[in-house]
Amino acid sequence: MTARHRPMDDFLPARVAAAGDTPWIPMSAEKSWKPLRFLEDGRGFVELLRMAPGAIMPLHRHTGEIHAYNLAGTRTLCTGEVIGPGDYVYEPPGNTDWWRVTGDAEMTALVVVIGAVEFLGPGGVVTSRADAHSQRRAYEAWCAESGLPVLDLSE
Repeated sequence: MTARHRPMDDFLPARVAAAGDTPWIPMSAEKSWKPLRFLEDGRGFVELLRMAPGAIMPLHRHTGEIHAYNLAGTRTLCTGEVIGPGDYVYEPPGNTDWWRVTGDAEMTALVVVIGAVEFLGPGGVVTSRADAHSQRRAYEAWCAESGLPVLDLSE
């Protein structure tokens, strides 16, 4: 007897990680992030980004595209554009920018990073870099320091 093919057999199971299962990882008193997925072969990562009112995302460059969806709070881009809840921002590879959290509320955004984010100092010198590998290391280190299990957030 052969197994009967069902339409759902053609689909791979979803990889579900409840956002509540991963910790907020502080980067400073004003900025924290919550990992959701690390893309295969170091292609990028998906995170929730949370920043306090008045916090500044310093000058940075994207090596790949960025997709950011504002969930709460408001930020003002260096171009003067105001991004609020429900707004979506696409940044192409090579885009260089900075922005500030404006208003009285904390800003939270869902961010998909393809490639890396290079933070820039005077003269355009790269001072630090965030990519899938560095973010995974930071997540694993935070879990170890906090006594938390490391979840499989791989693609």
